[in-house]
Parts: sequence; C-alpha cells; structure tokens
Amino acid sequence: MSGEVHTGGCVCGAVRYDVSGDPLHVVRCHCADCRKESGSAFSVYAQWPVEVFEMTGEIASYDRRGFCARCGSRLLDLSDTEDGIIEIRLGSLDDAPFELMPRTEIWVKRRESWIPPVDGAAQHDENRL
Repeated sequence: MSGEVHTGGCVCGAVRYDVSGDPLHVVRCHCADCRKESGSAFSVYAQWPVEVFEMTGEIASYDRRGFCARCGSRLLDLSDTEDGIIEIRLGSLDDAPFELMPRTEIWVKRRESWIPPVDGAAQHDENRL
C-alpha cells in the first residue's frame, strides 16, 4: 500500500474524513439505487480497509448508506464494515483529479448509451460475483 492520504468530507464541512493507502477496489455503478442516491447517471466508489479510515462529525444513515446529518451529502456505505471494508463515494474526496480509476463497472445493462465503458475495466451486467 502507498502512504498517500486522501481527505474528504461533506458540502457543509461538518463531516471530515481521511483514508490512507491504495483502495482495494474502485467501481463505477449504474444501478437504479446509485443513480437515485447520486442524482446522476452512475456512482463511483472505492473500498478501503476500515482500519485506514478516520472520520469526525455525525453521520446519518438510510439502509446502511452514510450521509452528513446536517447537509445530507452522500459520503460512504456502511454495509461491509463488519467485513473490515469501508466504501467511500469518490465525489466526496477533496482533491480532484485523484487518479483512482474504476477497474470494475457493474450494472452496465443500465448504463446510458452516451456513456462509454471505462477502458480496461471489467464489465458486469449486474453485480459482480
């Protein structure tokens, strides 16, 4: 793992986090839930070991999706924390570009025709198995 530290947070600044090292996975998802929660045509997230993640501020959640309790910014997913994984929405990182390119695309059967596939990324019609 590299020693690079990525920082991020919500729109209002009430929640701040940092995560160090390289992510385990970087994924672009076109599923209906990601589209609705992001308000966009897809979502991009990365997964890190939970032990390299630190956060300050209050998170609210809906169905294990973590939001800033004050401004509602979508930040992370808590679904896999029992397995030692934290999933962070890359749009919440501070410094772009951050060169964390997706290596996997899921729910590509829902991808808009005007969005090209990510070069070199594994393509899955639905969830990867």
